[in-house]
Amino acid sequence: MRFMLLQNYGPAESDCPPMTEWSPADIRAHIEFQHVLNRELLERGELVDAQGLAGPEQARRVVSDGTGAPVITDGPFPESKELLAGYRLVDVDTAARAIEIAGQASAAPGPGGAPIRQPIEVRQVLSAPDPDL
Repeated sequence: MRFMLLQNYGPAESDCPPMTEWSPADIRAHIEFQHVLNRELLERGELVDAQGLAGPEQARRVVSDGTGAPVITDGPFPESKELLAGYRLVDVDTAARAIEIAGQASAAPGPGGAPIRQPIEVRQVLSAPDPDL
């Protein structure tokens, strides 16, 4: 079963300051944690992909009616300080394992090595309907 682990960032559920306010050493420790976790998941055959995402200031929203040129606008810009910071796509045997991995990711180190406690949304990836049915 595949699960998308969506790593959110925002002050709503954590008192962790934005990474732009972290020391270089704290940023290195956080990134190294992510690399180690990814290597462990890869060795177990569970990691499909993992990426950080650019901030909403670099995002574009595209809407098309299928006939004309698509309309491209800046954003989306969340009204709060929360944003989708990255994701991991894992292929695991159970939802419980996906939740366990999300717990590890949520406890990534932040300033001073304290766990960042950012929420990780766990969503099962569904396959497309069979067109022959």
